[in-house]
Amino acid sequence: MKKIIHVVGARPNFMKAAPVLAEMGNFPDQFESLLVHTGQHYDANMSKVFFDELGLPEPDVYLGVGSDSHARQTARIMIEFEEILQKHRPDLVSVVGDVNSTLACALTAAKLGVPVAHVEAGLRSFDRTMPEEINRILTDHASDFLFTTETSGNENLEKEGISLSKVHFVGNVMIDSLVRLLPVAQRRWEQAWAAIGASSAEDYVLVTLHRPANVDDLETLGEILEALRRIAADHRVVFPVHPRTRSRIQQLGSPDLDGNLLLSTPLGYLDFMALMSRASLILTDSGGIQEETTYLKIPCLTVRPNTERPITITQGTNQLVAANAEALVEKASEALTSRSVQDTEIPALWDGKAAQRIVDVLRQKWPA
Repeated sequence: MKKIIHVVGARPNFMKAAPVLAEMGNFPDQFESLLVHTGQHYDANMSKVFFDELGLPEPDVYLGVGSDSHARQTARIMIEFEEILQKHRPDLVSVVGDVNSTLACALTAAKLGVPVAHVEAGLRSFDRTMPEEINRILTDHASDFLFTTETSGNENLEKEGISLSKVHFVGNVMIDSLVRLLPVAQRRWEQAWAAIGASSAEDYVLVTLHRPANVDDLETLGEILEALRRIAADHRVVFPVHPRTRSRIQQLGSPDLDGNLLLSTPLGYLDFMALMSRASLILTDSGGIQEETTYLKIPCLTVRPNTERPITITQGTNQLVAANAEALVEKASEALTSRSVQDTEIPALWDGKAAQRIVDVLRQKWPA
């Protein structure tokens, strides 16, 4: 039996780790799984909601590192995780995504000679000002199993000199969670709509923003808010807001100039998915939401100059848009009147079976 440590640290990791953990659970004679939560996202209530809704087990180890600068947070995780590795002596460490926990645990394992599997490998924005890009590159070069979500990932890894014998195109585990839980989420739509405090159920634009470039720079945030106010003249706009972002908005004055612009508290996975599944348009800066909207065939405007998920643009529903009011209003108007997204194709292997393919690769490495 092989002992696998699965690492999660931030909410986007939970949706990616859950299917792999569940699939490994189908082979109890072959795999022993331990779940380590670094606590990089330290909102206990929100983490618990996501764990419960995704069916994740309670973490075997919770490090509770909390928020800090990139260097201090990464260093704290490495110090704590080294002790975990020395205590449990795993045969493999599985990391997901591109957050600081991903890089910290991959580096620590590699330095101790423990093989690393990177789920969601090979994605590149080619923008090294993004901390996530540095995390992606270094994690991939420290890994022994690289599981890619789209063929651009394979191409990127080959160009960087990584042996293709390590690379496995398996599809998108985030879509595994979406496929499994979408019916549950859709049954909760009325509950989710009531939870955000909306009084009627007309068409709406759903917004999610979290990247520092968009929410920490007050001039940029002001441009985005102005666009939302103008879009709200004709459409309900629903914006679940993280408390940190809300404080930035309050620095700019009253956030609700119009009843059509609704700022709500953050939502759990199922409630957000319920709202997303019926939205007329999504405006976001999230990587995962670019993928989910492509699967759901819902138009998506990504408020970023680049994306590490190019297939969401070339084959999906996603468009990049500048963070200024004129551009956002223009692109939103176009997206809300166009029907072209219905002609998009779901990318290859985004079929809800990516975790099965990941575990098949590992079973071939370690046959029962």
